[in-house]
Amino acid sequence: MPKQQGTQPAETVVFIHGLWMTGMELFYLRRQVREAGYATEQFSYRTLSGTLDENAESLHDFLQTVDGTRIHLVAHSLGGLLTLRLFERYGSVISGRIVFLGSPVRGSQAARATAANRFGEVILGRSGQEGLLEEREPVWSWPNGLGVLAGTRGIGVGVALSELPEPNDGTVAVEETELVGASDYILLDVSHTSMLMSRQVADQIVAFLRDGCFDHG
Repeated sequence: MPKQQGTQPAETVVFIHGLWMTGMELFYLRRQVREAGYATEQFSYRTLSGTLDENAESLHDFLQTVDGTRIHLVAHSLGGLLTLRLFERYGSVISGRIVFLGSPVRGSQAARATAANRFGEVILGRSGQEGLLEEREPVWSWPNGLGVLAGTRGIGVGVALSELPEPNDGTVAVEETELVGASDYILLDVSHTSMLMSRQVADQIVAFLRDGCFDHG
């Protein structure tokens, strides 16, 4: 467990929210991670009006202000795509580990279905259109350990909008979260929303930040 050293935390975890969110939704996971001994920070960004590049620049600037001898990232949904853009633009800007929670890094079928409807592009916003509509095959090539957590409880708006491949978390299909080069991968029985209030998810985040792998036992 990380130990506090003076007034500067030994390890700090920065949480990055997803589309249409503000960061308030991550309060439970932040609390559980704090109770495990880490300091936490919340990065909030303009998911609708800001582009991925603009938000990546804001995240880069934010990280320069975070205290801690080691900085980690935990990103939900669109936050994972923002993290990818951060590393693509600036390289490995932190020394710690990273966890993606239900991030459709290969593109989102639910987002494409939304975009096809009236006002769909407005609903997705600039970052959503840029990050979610295109099918991609990204590769994680940076030295930071990256853990990918995906849900398999198919309850959510995504299954109402389109025929998502199974398994899925109700919004994002498991196959949309697959990222070549990731250090570890785990599937949990949670939906895209319920994972934010799951003790099991919180425990797996802490396990990966601590050990560089999920607890598969």
